Amino acid sequence: MTGFDEPPLKPDPGNAGHRRRLRDRFLEGGANAMPDYELLELVLFSALPRINTKPLAKRLLARFGSFAEVIAASPDRLREVEGVGDRVVTDLKVIQAAAERLARGSVRGRTVLSSWSAVLDYCRTAMAFADKEQFRILFLDKRNALISDEVQQTGTVDHTPVYPREVIKRALELSATAIILVHNHPSGDPTPSRADIEMTKTIMEIAQPLGVTVHDHVIVGRDGHASLRGLKLI
Repeated sequence: MTGFDEPPLKPDPGNAGHRRRLRDRFLEGGANAMPDYELLELVLFSALPRINTKPLAKRLLARFGSFAEVIAASPDRLREVEGVGDRVVTDLKVIQAAAERLARGSVRGRTVLSSWSAVLDYCRTAMAFADKEQFRILFLDKRNALISDEVQQTGTVDHTPVYPREVIKRALELSATAIILVHNHPSGDPTPSRADIEMTKTIMEIAQPLGVTVHDHVIVGRDGHASLRGLKLI
């Protein structure tokens, strides 16, 4: 398979009416009026213009579990599903990028601590369904507005190496006066580990003398999120 070629699928020239009905239903009732497989069908229309996309949508959901998990799946895992090629992967990843940018837009330029639900929504959109651990840092200015949002490390399915001095070094480079640490648990369970707690305390010990406040360490997963500050673990 090269370029944007898709694995061979049988064209369905009689599918136009079904597509039109789905589009009309979406325009009339929005996404809430549609189950996951139908919304996924709509997303696949442009990548597979002459194909009945329902079987592929259902295969993707059977493999990954939900619309959100399909969109967040890695390109390599998506290509393991029969019928998925470069065009499908590209369209799904565009949807993911758009969702992340929309969520980030609700946070950027606003006082983060007064927009906490938006921050959590953004972190879950960006990381909750990733299949590898990511360690993300939100850098804040003296008004607690977001300066930058960066993924510092990407690890394995259950571990990400974190270097506390590099975290604070980057905060000083950006003239940040506060940070929020975020990472995901691909297992789905956001319960903090002992290593998570100890690493956070180490970063706080380095940050405090340099005038950088660690507001929180948030762990996200498919099953929700956990705040170390909220759990009184830091």
